[in-house]
Amino acid sequence: MTTPPALLIAGHGTRDEAGAEAFRAFVEELGRRSPDLPVAGGFIELSPPPLTEAVGELVGRGVRRFAAVPLMLVSAGHAKGDIPAALAREKERHPGISYTYGRPLGPHPSLLTVLERRLDEALGGGARTPEDRADVTVLLVGRGSTDPDANAEVHKAARLLWEGRGYAGVETAFVSLAAPDVPSGLDRCVKLGARRIVVLPYFLFTGILPDRVRQQTEGWAAANPDVEVLSADVIGPEPELLDLVMERYEEAVRGDLRMNCDTCVYRIALPGFEDKVGLPQQPHFHPDDDGDHHGHGHSHGHSHSHAH
Repeated sequence: MTTPPALLIAGHGTRDEAGAEAFRAFVEELGRRSPDLPVAGGFIELSPPPLTEAVGELVGRGVRRFAAVPLMLVSAGHAKGDIPAALAREKERHPGISYTYGRPLGPHPSLLTVLERRLDEALGGGARTPEDRADVTVLLVGRGSTDPDANAEVHKAARLLWEGRGYAGVETAFVSLAAPDVPSGLDRCVKLGARRIVVLPYFLFTGILPDRVRQQTEGWAAANPDVEVLSADVIGPEPELLDLVMERYEEAVRGDLRMNCDTCVYRIALPGFEDKVGLPQQPHFHPDDDGDHHGHGHSHGHSHSHAH
Protein backbone atom coordinates (compact mmCIF):
# COMPACT_ATOMS: atom_id res chain seq x y z
CA MET A 1 0.00 0.00 0.00
CA THR A 2 1.38 3.40 -0.98
CA THR A 3 1.89 5.82 1.89
CA PRO A 4 -0.16 9.00 1.31
CA PRO A 5 1.72 12.30 1.07
CA ALA A 6 2.11 14.33 4.25
CA LEU A 7 0.15 17.55 4.77
CA LEU A 8 2.00 20.87 4.92
CA ILE A 9 0.01 23.94 5.95
CA ALA A 10 1.39 27.26 4.69
CA GLY A 11 0.34 30.41 6.52
CA HIS A 12 1.02 34.07 5.87
CA GLY A 13 2.15 35.10 9.34
CA THR A 14 1.09 37.88 11.70
CA ARG A 15 2.64 40.15 14.29
CA ASP A 16 -0.27 39.28 16.57
CA GLU A 17 0.77 36.43 18.86
CA ALA A 18 -2.83 35.31 19.46
CA GLY A 19 -3.33 34.98 15.72
CA ALA A 20 -0.08 33.06 15.29
CA GLU A 21 -1.01 30.75 18.15
CA ALA A 22 -4.44 30.16 16.59
CA PHE A 23 -2.69 28.95 13.43
CA ARG A 24 -0.36 26.66 15.38
CA ALA A 25 -3.26 25.23 17.40
CA PHE A 26 -5.20 24.67 14.16
CA VAL A 27 -2.31 22.68 12.67
CA GLU A 28 -2.10 20.60 15.86
CA GLU A 29 -5.83 19.87 15.67
CA LEU A 30 -5.46 18.72 12.07
CA GLY A 31 -2.77 16.32 13.25
CA ARG A 32 -5.00 14.99 16.04
CA ARG A 33 -7.85 14.41 13.62
CA SER A 34 -5.59 12.44 11.24
CA PRO A 35 -3.16 10.57 13.51
CA ASP A 36 -1.77 8.44 10.67
CA LEU A 37 -0.99 11.47 8.50
CA PRO A 38 2.16 13.52 9.13
CA VAL A 39 1.05 17.15 9.47
CA ALA A 40 3.17 20.27 9.89
CA GLY A 41 2.65 23.99 9.35
CA GLY A 42 4.73 27.13 9.02
CA PHE A 43 4.65 30.77 7.98
CA ILE A 44 6.24 32.56 5.06
CA GLU A 45 6.91 35.68 7.17
CA LEU A 46 6.44 37.47 10.50
CA SER A 47 5.70 34.49 12.80
CA PRO A 48 7.47 31.34 13.94
CA PRO A 49 7.82 28.65 12.83
CA PRO A 50 9.00 29.46 9.30
CA LEU A 51 7.81 27.25 6.48
CA THR A 52 11.32 25.86 6.05
CA GLU A 53 11.23 24.55 9.63
CA ALA A 54 7.92 22.80 8.97
CA VAL A 55 9.35 21.14 5.86
CA GLY A 56 12.45 20.15 7.83
CA GLU A 57 10.23 18.60 10.50
CA LEU A 58 8.46 16.46 7.90
CA VAL A 59 11.73 15.42 6.26
CA GLY A 60 13.08 14.50 9.69
CA ARG A 61 10.09 12.19 10.11
CA GLY A 62 11.00 10.40 6.89
CA VAL A 63 8.57 12.22 4.61
CA ARG A 64 9.55 12.35 0.95
CA ARG A 65 6.23 13.46 -0.53
CA PHE A 66 3.80 16.07 0.75
CA ALA A 67 0.86 18.18 -0.35
CA ALA A 68 0.98 21.86 0.61
CA VAL A 69 -2.26 23.74 1.33
CA PRO A 70 -2.19 27.54 1.67
CA LEU A 71 -4.25 28.51 4.72
CA MET A 72 -5.56 31.58 2.92
CA LEU A 73 -8.99 32.67 1.75
CA VAL A 74 -8.00 34.18 -1.60
CA SER A 75 -5.31 33.60 -4.17
CA ALA A 76 -3.18 36.75 -4.05
CA GLY A 77 0.57 37.22 -4.37
CA HIS A 78 1.39 35.03 -1.38
CA ALA A 79 -0.54 32.01 -2.66
CA LYS A 80 0.39 32.60 -6.31
CA GLY A 81 4.07 33.39 -5.91
CA ASP A 82 5.63 33.47 -2.44
CA ILE A 83 4.59 30.00 -1.31
CA PRO A 84 5.43 28.24 -4.61
CA ALA A 85 8.82 29.98 -4.58
CA ALA A 86 9.41 28.89 -0.99
CA LEU A 87 8.46 25.30 -1.85
CA ALA A 88 10.83 25.30 -4.83
CA ARG A 89 13.59 26.50 -2.49
CA GLU A 90 12.84 23.66 -0.06
CA LYS A 91 13.08 21.15 -2.88
CA GLU A 92 16.60 22.42 -3.54
CA ARG A 93 17.46 22.15 0.15
CA HIS A 94 16.10 18.61 0.44
CA PRO A 95 16.96 16.70 -2.75
CA GLY A 96 14.61 13.82 -3.40
CA ILE A 97 11.44 15.33 -1.95
CA SER A 98 8.40 16.01 -4.11
CA TYR A 99 5.23 17.94 -3.50
CA THR A 100 1.91 19.06 -4.95
CA TYR A 101 0.35 22.41 -4.21
CA GLY A 102 -3.30 22.93 -3.31
CA ARG A 103 -5.55 25.92 -3.85
CA PRO A 104 -6.72 28.55 -1.35
CA LEU A 105 -9.83 27.95 0.70
CA GLY A 106 -12.50 30.38 -0.40
CA PRO A 107 -15.08 31.00 -1.42
CA HIS A 108 -16.57 27.66 -0.43
CA PRO A 109 -20.07 26.73 0.73
CA SER A 110 -18.81 25.55 4.12
CA LEU A 111 -17.09 28.90 4.70
CA LEU A 112 -20.29 30.71 3.73
CA THR A 113 -22.08 28.60 6.35
CA VAL A 114 -19.63 29.77 9.01
CA LEU A 115 -19.93 33.40 7.88
CA GLU A 116 -23.72 33.12 8.15
CA ARG A 117 -23.29 31.71 11.66
CA ARG A 118 -21.08 34.65 12.65
CA LEU A 119 -23.73 37.05 11.37
CA ASP A 120 -26.45 35.30 13.38
CA GLU A 121 -24.26 35.47 16.49
CA ALA A 122 -23.65 39.20 16.00
CA LEU A 123 -27.41 39.73 15.64
CA GLY A 124 -28.09 37.85 18.88
CA GLY A 125 -29.35 34.72 17.18
CA GLY A 126 -32.57 36.41 16.13
CA ALA A 127 -32.08 36.69 12.39
CA ARG A 128 -32.29 33.18 11.02
CA THR A 129 -34.96 33.62 8.35
CA PRO A 130 -35.13 35.89 5.29
CA GLU A 131 -37.93 37.85 6.96
CA ASP A 132 -35.75 38.53 10.01
CA ARG A 133 -32.85 39.62 7.80
CA ALA A 134 -34.72 41.97 5.50
CA ASP A 135 -33.40 45.08 7.28
CA VAL A 136 -29.82 43.79 7.75
CA THR A 137 -27.02 44.99 5.47
CA VAL A 138 -23.70 43.16 5.69
CA LEU A 139 -20.31 44.74 5.03
CA LEU A 140 -17.86 41.94 4.23
CA VAL A 141 -14.33 43.22 4.88
CA GLY A 142 -11.39 41.50 3.23
CA ARG A 143 -7.67 41.91 3.79
CA GLY A 144 -7.13 43.84 0.57
CA SER A 145 -4.46 43.29 -2.04
CA THR A 146 -2.61 44.94 -4.91
CA ASP A 147 -3.86 41.97 -6.97
CA PRO A 148 -7.25 42.83 -8.55
CA ASP A 149 -8.04 39.14 -8.97
CA ALA A 150 -7.76 38.61 -5.21
CA ASN A 151 -10.00 41.59 -4.47
CA ALA A 152 -12.53 40.29 -6.97
CA GLU A 153 -12.65 37.01 -5.05
CA VAL A 154 -13.87 38.89 -1.96
CA HIS A 155 -16.64 40.43 -4.05
CA LYS A 156 -17.55 36.94 -5.24
CA ALA A 157 -17.77 35.72 -1.65
CA ALA A 158 -20.01 38.69 -0.80
CA ARG A 159 -22.37 37.91 -3.65
CA LEU A 160 -22.54 34.23 -2.71
CA LEU A 161 -23.26 35.18 0.90
CA TRP A 162 -26.10 37.43 -0.23
CA GLU A 163 -27.75 34.91 -2.55
CA GLY A 164 -30.81 33.27 -1.00
CA ARG A 165 -30.21 34.32 2.59
CA GLY A 166 -32.51 37.32 2.72
CA TYR A 167 -30.12 40.08 3.77
CA ALA A 168 -30.95 43.55 2.45
CA GLY A 169 -27.53 43.54 0.82
CA VAL A 170 -23.92 42.42 1.18
CA GLU A 171 -21.38 45.10 0.38
CA THR A 172 -17.58 44.79 0.25
CA ALA A 173 -14.70 46.76 1.77
CA PHE A 174 -11.01 46.22 2.51
CA VAL A 175 -8.85 47.02 5.50
CA SER A 176 -5.61 47.59 3.56
CA LEU A 177 -4.18 48.17 0.08
CA ALA A 178 -7.52 48.39 -1.74
CA ALA A 179 -10.58 50.62 -1.86
CA PRO A 180 -13.11 51.09 -0.45
CA ASP A 181 -11.83 51.14 3.12
CA VAL A 182 -14.09 50.31 6.05
CA PRO A 183 -15.46 53.83 6.68
CA SER A 184 -16.13 54.31 2.96
CA GLY A 185 -17.85 50.92 2.83
CA LEU A 186 -20.09 51.89 5.72
CA ASP A 187 -20.86 55.21 4.03
CA ARG A 188 -21.88 53.30 0.92
CA CYS A 189 -24.20 51.05 2.93
CA VAL A 190 -25.97 54.12 4.34
CA LYS A 191 -26.29 55.71 0.89
CA LEU A 192 -28.00 52.50 -0.20
CA GLY A 193 -30.52 52.90 2.62
CA ALA A 194 -29.01 50.75 5.37
CA ARG A 195 -29.96 51.49 8.95
CA ARG A 196 -28.78 48.21 10.48
CA ILE A 197 -25.31 47.03 9.45
CA VAL A 198 -23.17 44.06 10.48
CA VAL A 199 -19.47 44.36 9.68
CA LEU A 200 -18.19 40.87 8.93
CA PRO A 201 -14.39 40.32 8.76
CA TYR A 202 -13.37 37.91 6.00
CA PHE A 203 -10.45 36.52 7.99
CA LEU A 204 -9.63 33.07 9.31
CA PHE A 205 -8.17 34.02 12.69
CA THR A 206 -7.70 37.00 14.98
CA GLY A 207 -4.86 39.40 14.28
CA ILE A 208 -3.83 42.99 13.74
CA LEU A 209 -5.96 43.52 10.64
CA PRO A 210 -9.21 42.07 12.07
CA ASP A 211 -8.62 44.22 15.16
CA ARG A 212 -8.23 47.22 12.87
CA VAL A 213 -11.55 46.38 11.19
CA ARG A 214 -13.30 46.41 14.57
CA GLN A 215 -11.60 49.64 15.64
CA GLN A 216 -12.53 51.43 12.43
CA THR A 217 -16.09 50.12 12.73
CA GLU A 218 -16.41 51.41 16.28
CA GLY A 219 -14.98 54.78 15.27
CA TRP A 220 -17.45 55.14 12.40
CA ALA A 221 -20.37 54.03 14.60
CA ALA A 222 -19.50 56.63 17.23
CA ALA A 223 -19.64 59.34 14.56
CA ASN A 224 -22.94 57.99 13.15
CA PRO A 225 -25.14 57.21 16.18
CA ASP A 226 -28.32 57.10 14.09
CA VAL A 227 -27.15 53.89 12.38
CA GLU A 228 -27.04 50.55 14.23
CA VAL A 229 -23.65 48.96 13.57
CA LEU A 230 -22.58 45.55 14.88
CA SER A 231 -19.26 43.70 14.56
CA ALA A 232 -19.09 39.98 13.83
CA ASP A 233 -16.23 37.64 14.69
CA VAL A 234 -13.66 36.05 12.37
CA ILE A 235 -14.24 32.59 10.91
CA GLY A 236 -12.10 30.78 13.50
CA PRO A 237 -11.10 27.10 13.82
CA GLU A 238 -14.53 25.71 13.10
CA PRO A 239 -15.10 22.05 12.12
CA GLU A 240 -16.06 23.25 8.63
CA LEU A 241 -12.64 24.87 8.23
CA LEU A 242 -10.84 21.72 9.35
CA ASP A 243 -12.86 19.64 6.89
CA LEU A 244 -12.21 22.13 4.08
CA VAL A 245 -8.44 22.00 4.57
CA MET A 246 -8.59 18.23 4.27
CA GLU A 247 -10.71 18.60 1.13
CA ARG A 248 -8.05 20.87 -0.38
CA TYR A 249 -5.38 18.35 0.66
CA GLU A 250 -7.22 15.51 -1.06
CA GLU A 251 -7.64 17.63 -4.21
CA ALA A 252 -3.90 18.29 -4.27
CA VAL A 253 -3.09 14.62 -3.81
CA ARG A 254 -5.40 13.70 -6.70
CA GLY A 255 -4.07 16.54 -8.84
CA ASP A 256 -7.60 17.95 -9.10
CA LEU A 257 -6.86 21.62 -8.43
CA ARG A 258 -9.22 23.50 -10.79
CA MET A 259 -7.46 26.81 -10.22
CA ASN A 260 -8.86 29.77 -12.16
CA CYS A 261 -6.15 31.89 -13.78
CA ASP A 262 -8.33 33.73 -16.30
CA THR A 263 -7.92 37.08 -14.51
CA CYS A 264 -4.48 36.66 -12.97
CA VAL A 265 -2.15 39.66 -13.39
CA TYR A 266 0.86 37.35 -13.62
CA ARG A 267 -0.52 35.78 -16.80
CA ILE A 268 -2.95 38.30 -18.29
CA ALA A 269 -2.17 41.94 -19.11
CA LEU A 270 -4.88 43.69 -17.11
CA PRO A 271 -5.12 47.50 -17.39
CA GLY A 272 -2.66 49.12 -15.03
CA PHE A 273 -0.89 45.86 -14.23
CA GLU A 274 0.77 45.06 -17.55
CA ASP A 275 4.25 45.14 -16.00
CA LYS A 276 3.50 42.14 -13.78
CA VAL A 277 3.09 39.58 -16.57
CA GLY A 278 5.83 36.95 -16.38
CA LEU A 279 7.99 38.74 -13.84
CA PRO A 280 10.41 36.53 -11.87
CA GLN A 281 9.62 35.82 -8.25
CA GLN A 282 11.57 35.28 -5.07
CA PRO A 283 10.35 33.69 -1.84
CA HIS A 284 10.07 35.64 1.38
CA PHE A 285 13.12 35.45 3.61
CA HIS A 286 11.82 34.53 7.04
CA PRO A 287 13.82 35.99 9.97
CA ASP A 288 13.66 32.64 11.79
CA ASP A 289 15.01 30.72 8.82
CA ASP A 290 18.63 29.91 9.64
CA GLY A 291 19.28 28.98 6.04
CA ASP A 292 18.99 32.59 4.85
CA HIS A 293 20.83 35.67 6.03
CA HIS A 294 19.48 38.20 3.56
CA GLY A 295 17.07 39.93 5.89
CA HIS A 296 13.51 40.46 4.78
CA GLY A 297 14.20 41.43 1.21
CA HIS A 298 11.16 40.49 -0.86
CA SER A 299 10.77 40.93 -4.57
CA HIS A 300 7.23 41.75 -5.59
CA GLY A 301 7.59 40.23 -9.06
CA HIS A 302 6.10 36.82 -9.67
CA SER A 303 6.38 34.32 -12.45
CA HIS A 304 3.09 32.74 -11.33
CA SER A 305 4.64 29.30 -11.50
CA HIS A 306 2.35 27.59 -9.01
CA ALA A 307 1.62 24.01 -9.93
CA HIS A 308 -1.76 23.22 -11.44
